[in-house]
Amino acid sequence: MRSIAVFFIFALLISCKEKVSPPKVVLIPEIEITEAGKIIPIDSVNIDRIKDSSVIAFYQANQNKTFWLTNPSRKNLVTLFMNVQKDGLFPKDFDLKKIENSEENLSNLSNSALIDYDILLTENLSLYVQKVSKGSLNPNKLYSNWELKENNIDFKALLLNFQKKDSFDYAVNAASPNHLVYKRLKAALKIINLLPKFNFKKTEIKNKIVLNDTNNAMIEVKKKLIFWKDLKPLDTLNSVYDEATELAVRKFQMRHGLGTDGVIGGGTADALNFTKEDRKKQIIANMERWRWFPREFEREYLIINIPDYSLRVVKNTDTISTHRVIIGRPARKTPVLSSKLTHLIFNPTWTVPPTILKNDVMPAAARNRNYFSSKNITIYDSNNRVVSASNWDINRAKSYRYVQSPGATNSLGLVKFMFPNRFTIYLHDTNTRGFFEKDIRALSSGCVRVQNPFELTEYLLDDPEKWNLEKIDEAINTGKTSQVQIKKEVYIHILYWTAWSENGTLQFRDDLYSLDTDLYKKLD
Repeated sequence: MRSIAVFFIFALLISCKEKVSPPKVVLIPEIEITEAGKIIPIDSVNIDRIKDSSVIAFYQANQNKTFWLTNPSRKNLVTLFMNVQKDGLFPKDFDLKKIENSEENLSNLSNSALIDYDILLTENLSLYVQKVSKGSLNPNKLYSNWELKENNIDFKALLLNFQKKDSFDYAVNAASPNHLVYKRLKAALKIINLLPKFNFKKTEIKNKIVLNDTNNAMIEVKKKLIFWKDLKPLDTLNSVYDEATELAVRKFQMRHGLGTDGVIGGGTADALNFTKEDRKKQIIANMERWRWFPREFEREYLIINIPDYSLRVVKNTDTISTHRVIIGRPARKTPVLSSKLTHLIFNPTWTVPPTILKNDVMPAAARNRNYFSSKNITIYDSNNRVVSASNWDINRAKSYRYVQSPGATNSLGLVKFMFPNRFTIYLHDTNTRGFFEKDIRALSSGCVRVQNPFELTEYLLDDPEKWNLEKIDEAINTGKTSQVQIKKEVYIHILYWTAWSENGTLQFRDDLYSLDTDLYKKLD
């Protein structure tokens, strides 16, 4: 019995030994030593601490190893970070002190600290890519009258561009908007940064100053014109408004979208009172705005710059024609949007919109019922029955529909151009074409009036036989309302920018909707 018990105990011990698992062997990836430095594996603990999915993808594509420590572009990357203000970005948004300290002490950093530094560089690069490509703010959350489709940008792909051999400059450029205006804004920022410091004093003009006038304000005016390089430096400054200064004023006025009459009045004085810092902030605000605008523009499109009162027809990046436009006044702003032109209407009727009804039509009709006949407006009730002006009830005014008949006196003129948008605005001709001669053309209730609309019509319909200018005139002369589809793909972009540069010369426009200063404050 004793021998049997001993046998079972021995068997049990052997069985237990067989069940004990052998110790696991953990393979620690080796650090690769190169002439350029160390390539260090990044463990899962460090990867798990990364919150940016683009950064995680960046290291996964590099077999979860450090990238920048041995990359010759690291110096370029650090330089890029130290100069983010050249892209209109703010240094405070980046870890510049940490980067600078790590770079200076690179040879003394532990392997763990080197990994942290490599990740820090990539995280800051990812932030740079996001800000410079898409912007720091969302316009659709800032403005109720903006309708821009959010740019679909592949941040991971833009970040991975930096892993391609000898592609650092390409990767930087790929992240930035490629439109000519954005490039001109970046050039404008460079130009203004090179200008010296100047102690601007406010220029006050009580009465307009014209050629040969003598005015003490002229000394300060000349200083500012010299600073902005519109006037060549002078040995002495006096208070006489001479011909050379008038020529410089005209140049200054042209650069600011002002009437180039050489007369120094309130508008010119206001523009002269902008300091270098004011204009720099304006440029930075506009760079942010252009990061919101469409990343890619179509083959053919119309582009309207609201503060410049201009419409350009663009085909294959070339400007085919330019038209003056009248846009919404500040109280009734023209919205910012992108859409596609669908059709146009000859001899359009005009249904009075609610805002114009409330602010314009009702007060005018309350004073004089003949207002309706003078404007060719027919009133309809909810049952589509005509209501005579004498029976018009101001208490029920909002329940009526007001339609202006087609013709030369119609507020929309003789043609309007349609495109889908939630604001129900459109381009159109006007019955007050003389307003196109004004310098300040923020005069409408939101829709955009376009100069030379029949030339634009001919271009959009693109049918020399059926729709040449002569045939267009015939359609209009019938007096009948008719609709024509726009068969070719033409898009429209109604945008807002107040600064850029042309051939090394700064250009500014009045911020008529007061958007620049507020946007800069939000960015800063």
